[in-house]
Amino acid sequence: VQLQAFGGGLVVAGGSLRLSCAASGRAFSTYAAGWFRQAPGKEREFVAAISWSGLSTYYADFVKGQFTISIDNDKNTMYLQMNSLRPEDTAVYYCELDPRRWGTRAPSEFNYWGQGTLVTVSS
Repeated sequence: VQLQAFGGGLVVAGGSLRLSCAASGRAFSTYAAGWFRQAPGKEREFVAAISWSGLSTYYADFVKGQFTISIDNDKNTMYLQMNSLRPEDTAVYYCELDPRRWGTRAPSEFNYWGQGTLVTVSS
């Protein structure tokens, strides 16, 4: 499975971005998937995950309604809508696929990951 995140860029604090993740095959209709991020000098951290049906999600505590994860299986694409962005949201955002157990927040427990996309939030 190949994954590619895109849609990052430079945004002013308070603004919004929508990230996309494209996958090969019918990956999102087969596996659960998630978003992670890694800020400079920090470890990769969990952001959100979604089931293959799109009916179940779970989020990191810090999201607090700021981000929304979704999938469009017709387009074989996963999204992360990010609102009210803050400078501390600056990071490379990655999409990952196929967690070994539902509910995990550990990046190492996802079996597939791809290239990330950089989000920079200026103050």
